[in-house]
Amino acid sequence: MRLVAFLAKTLARLDAPAVAPDPALPPVVLVHGIRSNGDDMERLAQHLRSQAREVFQPTLTPNSGIAPIGKLAEQLADFVSEKIGARRFDLVGFSMGGLVSRVFLQRLGGIERVHRFVTMATPHNGTHMARLGGRPGYVEMRPGSEFLRDLARDADVLRAIPFTSLYTPLDTVIVPASSSVVPQARNVRVWAATHPSFVLERRCIRAVAAALRE
Repeated sequence: MRLVAFLAKTLARLDAPAVAPDPALPPVVLVHGIRSNGDDMERLAQHLRSQAREVFQPTLTPNSGIAPIGKLAEQLADFVSEKIGARRFDLVGFSMGGLVSRVFLQRLGGIERVHRFVTMATPHNGTHMARLGGRPGYVEMRPGSEFLRDLARDADVLRAIPFTSLYTPLDTVIVPASSSVVPQARNVRVWAATHPSFVLERRCIRAVAAALRE
């Protein structure tokens, strides 16, 4: 999403400047979605840095759906080990990045490391739009996929940490939009205009920041 990355960087320049990180606050890791990279998260990252948060924006590859979601989660685990070490941190996942984050939490020991977990427009129950692609990442995001059924089996482990799922009824990528609603989370409706709005619109970014404070 080169356009999203361009807009995110441009808008970030208009926002409040970053301040020195407060060591009393946990760092934040932002996980991008499919066909995306860490640059797409720049406006959200800038907002959090203006609130004295240390922020990391890994780019997981290949991010076009070629790699299974579990492989990307392994990259996330390696990134966390290298950059954050033994510290606890907050985890935010956008779209498919929310599922990558759940694999990290539920399968790779991340539940012991994460302080708060927030997802934005994540297809927790799948999206029919994933039927348009045949690559592994798309297949895993189809409603009723073996991957999603497996994650659902022990999803209650997510109740161990504060978990917020943000979604918009206007989403045309997560179909139906209610797919982002899960019983283990505090589900919050945000009137984002489009799917990418979650990483661009100020009200969405503020909703993420609020979830990380609660």
